Amino acid sequence: MIVAGEASGDLHGGRLVEALRRLSPDLAVEGMGGPRMGAAGVHLLADAGQAAVVGLTEVWEKRRALSTAMHLLRERLRAVRPALLICIDFPDFNLLLARTAHRLRIPVCYFISPQVWAWRPGRIRTIRRLVRKMLVLFPFEEPLYRQAGVDATFVGHPLLDVLAAVPSREACRASLGLPDASLVLGLLPGSRQAEIRRHLPLLLETAARLAASRPDLRGVLGLAPTLDEGSVREAVRSSPVPLTVVQGQTSEVMRAADLLLAVSGTVTLEAAILGTPMIITYRLGWLSWLLARCLVRVRFIGLPNLVAGEEIVPELIQFQATPKTLAATASEILGSPERQAGMRAKLAEVGRRLGTPGAAERAAREVLALIPAA
Repeated sequence: MIVAGEASGDLHGGRLVEALRRLSPDLAVEGMGGPRMGAAGVHLLADAGQAAVVGLTEVWEKRRALSTAMHLLRERLRAVRPALLICIDFPDFNLLLARTAHRLRIPVCYFISPQVWAWRPGRIRTIRRLVRKMLVLFPFEEPLYRQAGVDATFVGHPLLDVLAAVPSREACRASLGLPDASLVLGLLPGSRQAEIRRHLPLLLETAARLAASRPDLRGVLGLAPTLDEGSVREAVRSSPVPLTVVQGQTSEVMRAADLLLAVSGTVTLEAAILGTPMIITYRLGWLSWLLARCLVRVRFIGLPNLVAGEEIVPELIQFQATPKTLAATASEILGSPERQAGMRAKLAEVGRRLGTPGAAERAAREVLALIPAA
């Protein structure tokens, strides 16, 4: 059984299952995920798109879907007793499910670590008790877990494989219908519906402010495949910026853009690997924000900055995340070729720190080592 709860987990879960099937073609896999995992051959018992949440408010809003998915998966664990449970990120849900697996003596492999190095470090004790093997994507995570008594292996980041096939900037612009010489602003409003509600108006107003001083600006908005495209298209119709909405082509959007306005998440690491300058932003509900202020213990929230250990791309979070501030920062970057070049150089170093291609294959071999019959 394999369980992912959001778009990035679905992407990496799909590639992991593809690698597993190449190595063990008769392996049967079921669980919770999205279209990528379904296409890879996972029998989907629950839809990740119905369960993805961010912040306290969204957990409450989707409590029924989360509870239904948890009940279904637990019952399936009891009925089928799979050889292994693979948890992909989504820690509050997956660690609860791992408790059930542990009680049933089903080994648990965790792929894509909860961010214990950023907040709620006490979870590492739960992981040590419940998880047989931790497969981590960042080089600093392996020693952290090993020091805590968790069997962990750095497999590299699967995005290096995912993004290797992204076409050139010129080809991406052509496929998106963007003139090669135009100034392109990429908008990446998040992979969850709650993130879209909170960030889309912010990004659209920022783009409108930029367009007022840069009439040649073209916008392209990339949507995750788990989101409702129709509602987003309705929201952008009144935008004064010529704006193209595309779904399932966020990598092409990132490659085509001169600058990205990106909601914090895995997508910012994708942009870093592709070398596109960006501004990272994020807003939470006020209660979730207050709680995060108390719990989060890292200087940055953007993955490129965390990997680099310094702020190589601007972060405008919560009260700093206003159209005026975002537009001013974007205008400054677009007007400075030197700053863009410096950012690209540091983003290239982030990519080098993430290891070498082949993460899904390495992770699959580690997974199969936990299944004696495989």
